[in-house]
Amino acid sequence: MTDNENRSGGNKLLYLTDKEITKGIEAMMFAYRGFTSDPDEILSKYGYGRAHHRALHFIQNRDDINISDLLKILAISKQSLNRVLRRLIEDSFVEARPNPKDRRSKILYLTPSGKILADELARVQTNRVRMAYRAAGNEAVLGFRKVLENLINPEYSNQDQDYE
Repeated sequence: MTDNENRSGGNKLLYLTDKEITKGIEAMMFAYRGFTSDPDEILSKYGYGRAHHRALHFIQNRDDINISDLLKILAISKQSLNRVLRRLIEDSFVEARPNPKDRRSKILYLTPSGKILADELARVQTNRVRMAYRAAGNEAVLGFRKVLENLINPEYSNQDQDYE
């Protein structure tokens, strides 16, 4: 029995063939383009890119996130994060305040206008994902989530503690 045969009847597991995996990779690439298209349009009005979007997302969704934690989550250089945060702070979307528990670090917060922007970005993506989930059904959504979890690099898996 080959790896592509299932023990119950010899049916090919099509999702394991190179051709089906290639189709899946391409589908993820096209899905990513669709998933990011609405936020990209919003961000372009401010001259922002996807790093700004990711920073706004994690600042909004992680309590008491400091610069060091954001740097680890985004997995970008300090210089890149500095450019992103400097713009968001200059444009009054983010504030960096001293950490009351450790004055050496700063906690990042969204300003009221930052919350409005982050909410708008989240809304367009939430709507797109919700529509896709509804069309796919519960079992497919659970399977998709499992696939995504298995695609996360092990060194980043501890950063998704709130994901479960």
